[in-house]
Order: sequence, then C-alpha cells, then structure tokens
Amino acid sequence: MFDTLSDRLAATFKNLRGKGRLSQEDIDATAREIRIALLEADVALPVVRAFIKQVKERAQGAEVSKALNPAQQVIKIVNEELVGILGGETRQLRFAKQGPTVIMLAGLQGAGKTTLAGKLGRWLKGKGHTPLLVACDLQRPNAVGQLTVVAERAGVGVYAPEPGNGVGNPVQVAQDSIAYARTKQHDVVVVDTAGRLGIDQEMMQQAADIRDAVRPDETLFVVDAMIGQDAVHTAEAFRDGVGFDGVVLSKLDGDARGGAALSIAQVTGRQIMFASNGEKLDDFDAFHPDRMASRILGMGDVLSLIEKAEQTFSQQEAEKMAAKLAKGPKEFTLDDFLSQMEQVRKMGSISKLLGMMPGMGQMKDQINNLDERDVDRTAAIIKSMTPGERHDPTIINGSRRARIARGSGVDVSAVKNLVERFFEARKMMSRMAQGGGMPGMPGMPGMPGMGGGAKKKAKQQKKGKGKRQSGNPMKRRQEEQAAAARREGDGNGGAFGLPGAGQAPEDFELPKEFRDLLPPK
Repeated sequence: MFDTLSDRLAATFKNLRGKGRLSQEDIDATAREIRIALLEADVALPVVRAFIKQVKERAQGAEVSKALNPAQQVIKIVNEELVGILGGETRQLRFAKQGPTVIMLAGLQGAGKTTLAGKLGRWLKGKGHTPLLVACDLQRPNAVGQLTVVAERAGVGVYAPEPGNGVGNPVQVAQDSIAYARTKQHDVVVVDTAGRLGIDQEMMQQAADIRDAVRPDETLFVVDAMIGQDAVHTAEAFRDGVGFDGVVLSKLDGDARGGAALSIAQVTGRQIMFASNGEKLDDFDAFHPDRMASRILGMGDVLSLIEKAEQTFSQQEAEKMAAKLAKGPKEFTLDDFLSQMEQVRKMGSISKLLGMMPGMGQMKDQINNLDERDVDRTAAIIKSMTPGERHDPTIINGSRRARIARGSGVDVSAVKNLVERFFEARKMMSRMAQGGGMPGMPGMPGMPGMGGGAKKKAKQQKKGKGKRQSGNPMKRRQEEQAAAARREGDGNGGAFGLPGAGQAPEDFELPKEFRDLLPPK
C-alpha cells in the first residue's frame, strides 16, 4: 500500500546524500518533494501541512546544521514525525480487572468487521486468552453464518442464538452474551455489530444501544484502508456520534494509496491499535507506529521479523541445528533442509517476510514476482526421495533423478537444480556457523574468488599445486577426457554432486539464485 510513497521519499532523500551541509534551498526542495509525496498518497491536507511545518522547523535547527551527516539527520527527523502522525507509541488493549473483557467492533458494511473478529479472536487465543465471538449483526444476509464459520476456523467460541437475516434483537443478544461468557469461562467477548453502506441515524442508534447494554472496555472502529479520505470522514462522524477508543485498519495489503492510515490517528485523536494485512486469519497483528514508519522509509521491520521467528522456531531446535552445522556440512541433510523450510513457511508469505528486511525496497519487483508455490514444489521433490537419498544426496544419479522427478511431478532438471542449491546452501550455512563468514558475498571473509587471498590461492593452484599435464598430446587428451568423465559421471558431478567441482574458485559457476544476489562485476 505504501510502495508509491516509499519510492517518492527514497528518491527525495537520494538527492541529499553526499551533501556536507544543507542550504535553505535544499531544505525547501526536500520539504516540497515530501509534501507532493504525501498528497499523492491521499494524506489529509491538514496533516500534510502540520507535518511539513514540523519537518522544516527541525531541519533548520541546530540538530541538522551541526550534524556530521545532515542528510541522515533529515531522514531521522522525517522518521520521527511519521511515527508521530501514525500515533506515537503502540497502545495495548485494556483488559477488565474482573472479566470478561468486552471488545465492541463497529464500522461501515464491507470494512471487514466479521473476518476481523475472527482474526482478533485468533490473535487473543495466541496470547493465552479464551475469546468468545458474539453475532450481533442480524441485518446483513448470512452474517451470523459467516461469523460461525470464521470462529470455527480460528478455533474460538461463538455465541449466535439468533438466525439473523433481519430476525432477532442485537441489543438483547449482546446483553445475554456476557452471562454466557461467564458461564463458559470466556475471559474476552468480541461483539460483531452491524454496518451500513453509509453513516445513518439508525446505525448510530443501534451501535449506541449495544454500547450502553454491554459497556465495552474497548470500542474499536474498523476502517477499510483502501477507501482513502472517506475513511477519515466516516471515523470523525462515528467518533462524534457513538465514540470509539481505537482504530483497526483492514485490507492494509491493498494497492490503494494508504492516506487513511497516515491521516486517521492525527485527525481523530484515536490511535491505530491493530492492522490486518492479508486474507488469512494469521495476517493480523498489533500496530506499531515506529515499525510502520520504518517500512515506509524503506528501512524494513526487523523487530516484527524477529517476533515472527520467535513464535515459529523453538530455541531448542535452533540450538540443535546450530550444533549440527558446527560439526561440518555433511551433518546437515535434506530432512533438516525441509524442516527449516516448513518452519519458514509457517511464518507467513515469503514475499512479506523479505519485505521486512532492510534495503529490500530496491528489489521490490523481484519480491512481488516470487512464486510462493516454489516452496511446495521443493518440498514435493524432497519428499519423493528415499531416506537414504535425503541423508546423502551424493548418491542421486541419473536414474534416481528421473524417479524423483516422476514422483514429484517436476522436470529432471528441477531435481538436479535443487540438489545443487542444497549443496551450496549447506556449505554457506556451515561456514557461517563456524565463523568463517558468508561465502559468495562481497566484503565478507571466506568468500571464494572475491578477496585478494582467494585470488592468490587460485593462482598458486594454477601455477603448480594442481596435477601437471603430460607433454604427450595423445596422453594429455586422454587425461582431459578422464577428468571430464569424473566431473560429469552419471550426473553427480564432484564429491558434493556439483558440476565443476575441482575448478579454481574464481571460475566456479554459482547457481542462478546466488548469482542474482551478487553485484555486477
């Protein structure tokens, strides 16, 4: 959603780099570009004016003029001001001292309240709570049935005594749900209310009646992040008519310009508490203004990435894998590779995970074009292997590759490429586990063919450390043919099954996936 804004801001800051001192013209030009970027992102005009005023005042102050790197100081100022308009600090849910805690969801029809109720229930369950979803949207066709299905998928309880479709009293259902939650020992009640296509008096009155009946500890206004400035106007009307404590942004993964997210906290005075950024029930988390600002400025979101990893990977398994890699590359098998890959898949979309890494904004197109099904194909190939082949892939010859390809429904070349990539990844992971640096990455120790030591070693190998060739042309030709046969064999390659084993390091041909990561020569 913020891709366009991120690109414009990155281009603006690029013009500041290399300047030892910022003139007034530099500051004015930067402020003008930031203003255009925010307006194009559909941010509310009062918010843009306040933002630009604050940035210019701070950029003209001592913190920039006395800085060793003025450009970085301006980026720091913009980052801090972005955090400010996004709400400042992260706000947590308020829980009742004596349960159950009541959370009421409100908003327009189509904002995604019912699906979001399931996501919130799943999130609360992951935090150790026992939530109950309450079906108080009795107007919309099949809203009760939808909430029941969503609750079942989320693995949480549901209270839906009325069939809906215009039948039943939503205020009575909301009131009865509190007693039901106490009986069934649910500590959180999430009330899903009805919405309308637009703000009207009937909607406001029903929401106010439910609020008065259950006295919620938190009233959350659900906003579709894709509807732009209209989201801000709706939030203001609802704040004045019924009142709410926090905002939940839905559909944050859409391709709209994102102005609502950057405007709503500043305009309404209510913080954004949660954000939904996908269709799956797990695509939901607390909203952190500092992390969102970091993403917008292309600096990634490492903290969220670490949190996802901690939720997915156990410390015991991580230590076990590190110990195995430290022993040597051969200890790491395809079974371990498959296990690690499945753990990463549990963290969510690979594209979204890569997008959280710093500096990945420059590879936005490549990340968006990633085929998530490649992970499934790789898993199918590995699962088509025998236990012996997974433990020692060097035994995989031509006939074995053909059998594995038939079993997994892929081409033989895909099996070969997977094994080659596995060997390279295994060597790299083992090298890193032993503290030898990351091979193949510029500026890192231990990389073949990139540093002076590696080149010197390669020259020594070429000069005389390798096997000398015969002076007899016929014998030399036989030796070359024998060497080629050893390399090719039945398709295995060298000792690790890699074509080109035994070549000098600078002549080694990395797989395409690794070559794409290297800078151009």
